[in-house]
Amino acid sequence: MTLVEVDGDVLDRGDDGKLRCPWGASPPIYRTYHDTEWGRTVTDDHKLFEKICLEGFQSGLSWLTILRKRENFRQAFAGFDPRLVANFTEADVERLLADEGIVRHRRKIESTINNAARLLDLESEGTLQELVWRYQPGVEERPKRVTRDWLAAHPTSMQSAALSKELKRRGWTFVGPTTMYAFMQSVGVVNDHQSKCVAVSGG
Repeated sequence: MTLVEVDGDVLDRGDDGKLRCPWGASPPIYRTYHDTEWGRTVTDDHKLFEKICLEGFQSGLSWLTILRKRENFRQAFAGFDPRLVANFTEADVERLLADEGIVRHRRKIESTINNAARLLDLESEGTLQELVWRYQPGVEERPKRVTRDWLAAHPTSMQSAALSKELKRRGWTFVGPTTMYAFMQSVGVVNDHQSKCVAVSGG
């Protein structure tokens, strides 16, 4: 990692010469995720559900841990198909608790099953995409420049707290304000790439 100061902000200059948010510089799996996924718009309910589940598993851990296990999670949770996951039984919970390829945490496993059922409940009213994107902040609510210092000072937002409250009202779990802000960042509801990052500047 080669940290450099650019216009009062701190970024990483990669071995390819490009500036990136420092967290997305290395290892390679992180750089690929930073460059091709994080902050890009996701509107598919299936993918949004997977993101919420994985952010819930990440709580108290590093995202790198989850990212390295993501394919294992997908296999263990039937591709995060909510209709299949909602029908998981106690036998499935025990199976998952014995699966070394994922994070073996009973409450988080049970939360994923519960949240799949809550997503199916939502279908009578609309889509998860419609609910989530309702909480996208307006331009006037966003900073003029996203910097490392600004990000460090804003691990949550008014909108992520509101989304968290609404999901909890609907029975979802492991959807606290900080977890929801990380989710909103990952699916592009907010674009928190630093302003001079290649993902924003294209340079």
